[in-house]
Amino acid sequence: MTSPFLRPYKFNLWLALFLLLSPILGTLTEIKPSSAAVNAYCQLSNPERQAKEQARQAALSGNPEAQQRYQALVQQHTAQLQNCRARTWPQTQAIWLRVYPCDLFNGNLDRVMDEIVNKGYNEVYVEVFYDGQVLLPVNDNPTPWPSVVRLQGQENADLLALTIQKARQRGLRIYAWLFSMNFGYNYSLLGDRQQALARNGNNETSLSVHDAKDTGYEVTGGDTEQVFIDPYHPQAKRDYYYLVNSILQRQPDGMLFDYIRYPRLTGPASVATKVQDLWIYGPASQQSLYQRATNNQGQYIIQAYISKGYITVDDLQAAKQRYPQEGQPMWQGRNTPQGSLSLRQQQDRLQQELWLLTVAHALQGVIDFLVLASAPAQRQGLPTGAVFFPDANRVVGKGYDSRLQPWDKFPTSMEWHPMSYGVCSGTECITEQVERVLSMATQNVQVKPVLAGQWGQDYRNRPSLEEQMRDLQRWQGRISAISHFAFSWQEPQLDQQRRSCQAP
Repeated sequence: MTSPFLRPYKFNLWLALFLLLSPILGTLTEIKPSSAAVNAYCQLSNPERQAKEQARQAALSGNPEAQQRYQALVQQHTAQLQNCRARTWPQTQAIWLRVYPCDLFNGNLDRVMDEIVNKGYNEVYVEVFYDGQVLLPVNDNPTPWPSVVRLQGQENADLLALTIQKARQRGLRIYAWLFSMNFGYNYSLLGDRQQALARNGNNETSLSVHDAKDTGYEVTGGDTEQVFIDPYHPQAKRDYYYLVNSILQRQPDGMLFDYIRYPRLTGPASVATKVQDLWIYGPASQQSLYQRATNNQGQYIIQAYISKGYITVDDLQAAKQRYPQEGQPMWQGRNTPQGSLSLRQQQDRLQQELWLLTVAHALQGVIDFLVLASAPAQRQGLPTGAVFFPDANRVVGKGYDSRLQPWDKFPTSMEWHPMSYGVCSGTECITEQVERVLSMATQNVQVKPVLAGQWGQDYRNRPSLEEQMRDLQRWQGRISAISHFAFSWQEPQLDQQRRSCQAP
């Protein structure tokens, strides 16, 4: 019996892929303090933070009285946070978090979760699959990826389960955050997985494109861990299916899917303008594309277009000679043109339609992979979310953004988490990105913007989180949840200590 995870989904061909709608306007309301114990952003005072940290360190000695005092402060601050968030916009404020093997020791996770509460967050997005490794114990890892924790003697250590436990002790909801179509460098080393990698018309993978001397094809950020898979390949689907189900066994409160797209390239390669630019040349993707033909002429013409990047009058004549009983090359979504056209006119028209077909095929692979990846969590009734760039679905001149991320077609049953990372002299470009998403989302979609920055200061050319939050509050009737990237940005010293197992 075929697994439901591998069943094909209905194909939709869009002639108008990306539309900009009119702005949504709102009224700005100042954020007001909601409790004397916390500030306007539900953050604890420095004396309260220091008292709890001193209690935590004392509790590490094993003294029962010190442990009781520490737990009492944890519960007190949990209640303060819950009361504050219940009457303060946004009602949900989340933080993106990566945990490290060293977090297994010295009460590090307690310290991290305490600091998250201190900062006014009531939700955590913990990274569980990234850079080709997974947050599962070595002795309970049925996936093809290595475990994050590979310390000798810690083969049974379940850092994800422990992170979830520590978060819930403080009333924090915790989502598992996973890379999706980016399977990581380790996956590319598996000899039996080579056919599952995404390939472009030059038979390049995202890794070989990154390594190419032509800097116009360098993957943004220079991250050699970015190895994208063919979303149509059954092996890639199976591997991800087992990954998702293994994560779900730890019972997170939800799941977030990131990298639901193709590679982001730079320079001229940042825009896909021809079929060879598309990541549809893996064997599974090509076969799925050929199956979109509804007659033999259609399949012949699609194959000619894929192989050369264009079709000729000779191709049309050859198709008619081979299959004279068929009137026109046909494929899903194509309507028979009315009237009589010359072979030259047919050639021009078919080339335009083939370009739209192949772009739509690439986009549909992204959507289908997301639907399949999120299905196990949704069957359990858990919320799922899609993480995306607001500008990654744009038409650019005569082409498309190379990421080909059709987020406006993502399921409306999922949360939408737009990474609103615009960099400009103020907050205008950030609010424009959020506004664009709101204008394209139906009212039933939960839009949860992702902001990047630090509290109290500009950071990496972005205004402080306070400034960004104030400008987004104009949409408080539409937005009730916001997240901040990332904990490591806010606590760089603590992050470094946790990476290297240094004592605080």
